[in-house]
Amino acid sequence: MNRPSDRRPNVVVFFTDQQRWDTVGCYGSTMGLTPNLDAMANEGVRFDLAFTAQPVCGPARACLQTGLYPTATGCFRNGIPLPDAAVTLAHQFAGAGYETGYIGKWHLGGTGDMPVPEERRGGYRDHWLAADLLEFTSSPYGGGYYDADNRFVPFEGYRVNSQTDHVLEYLRTRRRNAGGDRPFFLFLSYLEPHHQNNLNRYVAPHGYAERYAGFPPPQDLVGHAGDWQENLPDYWGICANIDENLGRVRAELERLGMAENTVILFTSDHGSHFRTRNNEYKRSCHEAAIRIPMVGWGPGLSGGRVVDELVSLVDVPPTLLDAAGIAVPEAFHGRSLMPLARGERIDWRQDVFVQISESQVGRAVRTRRWKYGVDAPDRDGWNDIDSPTYVEQYLYDLEADPHEQVNLVGRPDYRQVADQLAELLVARMVAVGERAPTIARR
Repeated sequence: MNRPSDRRPNVVVFFTDQQRWDTVGCYGSTMGLTPNLDAMANEGVRFDLAFTAQPVCGPARACLQTGLYPTATGCFRNGIPLPDAAVTLAHQFAGAGYETGYIGKWHLGGTGDMPVPEERRGGYRDHWLAADLLEFTSSPYGGGYYDADNRFVPFEGYRVNSQTDHVLEYLRTRRRNAGGDRPFFLFLSYLEPHHQNNLNRYVAPHGYAERYAGFPPPQDLVGHAGDWQENLPDYWGICANIDENLGRVRAELERLGMAENTVILFTSDHGSHFRTRNNEYKRSCHEAAIRIPMVGWGPGLSGGRVVDELVSLVDVPPTLLDAAGIAVPEAFHGRSLMPLARGERIDWRQDVFVQISESQVGRAVRTRRWKYGVDAPDRDGWNDIDSPTYVEQYLYDLEADPHEQVNLVGRPDYRQVADQLAELLVARMVAVGERAPTIARR
């Protein structure tokens, strides 16, 4: 049953792009990049072991909007629009009387640098300020996106700061608009810390990279070529700037008297391995690509609790609906995290399932100790959604080898482990609507 309208919380998703979990202080970083997110975690709930369902931008977003794995929506790679008939979070919230708004990168319209028509906006009808591919309509400094009438709205400053300016404007002015007394569901989709495509590098605000040039790199990158040496200072500087803007949003909610009744969920679509695992930044089963930060705060998400169950991006949609008192569709592939956030003892899965596209047709399962991944070498990661057969590709013992430097796949002494994980992986694939494949041993 829905809560009375005057008590239903506002819901804000603060969504970053390509942000590693280990950039965040409450996840162990000692660099001081994220004081605002750390404070939010100290007051709210941190999900310690959170993972994407698909380490590619568009598919991860499709999952987050629909509550379904990418193969179920058909959006298994970038460039595939969300089906017009898809039921999204915006539809669910609007149906419960919420005002819905979206600001930032959409990546589900298939329109590139052109405006996204209303029918391809996933049901976000009350406020729209977005670009399908924000990296094509803007640069780190300057550019813009489109409003609900498809008019170009330019900005000149650093992109994260400028987008946040529009977020604050929305919060300040929404009561002057029709429906301003309704609770709102606002999705903030930042492009950063994603690299700027046409420059093929990460670009921090002026002066930020210099602050972090001397810090040691993450150990999973050491010993690998990639491009982390030239990009890490900018990447870290971008993460610091994002955190400053999270602080701006929280401060404005407080100033407007909205904070007490607003849920904020901070997370990212995937991480970055800086070209160390394949020829670009993600699209692999490795921790650097699939592990993400996830912090919730607000009504029902409080007390500084740390949840150590393995959770997935696919669990975010039911969590957001549950936090607002809206019924969760049975068709969702994930489960609400709210019982875990309250400290309830419930039966919870002991693994997460990941689909991988574009670089390969791949699948992986991650337990507390093990990572097991398979590949379909005769399939095209851009054109093929799945495969009837896969070949073992990775097996990592995360307790002994947390940085995934030693691939154990094919070793006879780990055969039993691999067989058990293969059986689990097939079960997870079938559970989300995939056909049961054959997995060839190595």
